[in-house]
Amino acid sequence: MNITHQSQSGDLFTLTLFLAVARHRSFRAAAVELEVTPSAISHSIKSLEQRLAVRLFNRTTRSVSLTDAGERLAAKLRPAMTSIMEAMQEVDDFRQEPSGTVRINASEGAIRLVLQPVLARFLRTYPRVHLDIVSDGRLGDIVADGFDAGIRLAEAVPQDMIAVPLHGSVRFAAVASPDYFGRRGRPIAPQDLYKHDCIRFRFESGALYRWEFERRGHTERIDVSGPLTLTDQPLMVDAAMDGIGIAFVPDHLAAEALHDGRLERVLDDWCPSFPGLCLYYSGHRHVSSGLRALIAMLTSM
Repeated sequence: MNITHQSQSGDLFTLTLFLAVARHRSFRAAAVELEVTPSAISHSIKSLEQRLAVRLFNRTTRSVSLTDAGERLAAKLRPAMTSIMEAMQEVDDFRQEPSGTVRINASEGAIRLVLQPVLARFLRTYPRVHLDIVSDGRLGDIVADGFDAGIRLAEAVPQDMIAVPLHGSVRFAAVASPDYFGRRGRPIAPQDLYKHDCIRFRFESGALYRWEFERRGHTERIDVSGPLTLTDQPLMVDAAMDGIGIAFVPDHLAAEALHDGRLERVLDDWCPSFPGLCLYYSGHRHVSSGLRALIAMLTSM
């Protein structure tokens, strides 16, 4: 390979675009992440394919997938590009003030509970840091997906990650409106839920959550049924207040409605607590000054 060809194919920005498309399997999603137009990405990828004289993506009107050559190029580039970005971050850390983009992946509930209370103060304190927060209920690979850190319940953090506890235990509550209980009665034991309308929760992976109860070492997992299934827990609380059925949600989401009587608890002595939320990140990657500053603020609350 001649020097000119090496220089052309070594364009860092073009390779960054290529890896973003490879990660998202979408020109549009890559464009949103990198704040460029889809046409600019399409033109850059086409030019890269012409330089290399090989097709990197299979494109249809509905999908984008890597060719074998594209898969091999992406596999070789990922560690190299990660090293380059970490080197740039390490140099950037010599600045006195944290800066750069910090990408966080978290569920909507975690964003509301942990991040929202500190966002304004953090961004005022560190104006050179840009937070890119993605609400995602799936338990994806934050490293492969290009995130600096994730926030999840402690039990969901992969074992190879460094976890920073942010919140105490999280307790679930089975709740419904007084009107619902007036019409249908109140369950006394978890098995009674099979006779009730329940508001189910579906993970973004498509799996349905089985309600977990525990008392004095005895565990019950109930595959409830009902007229409504949602992927948003705050909407489950709203549906319970509307009298649709019983919802099983983290109790902080229902605290206000429980306090003013719009919702009531059942099975309280069966509702378990789980280890709380953690921020987690890879121990094999450089931790940027921006992420360190965010961790420091979150853990000082």
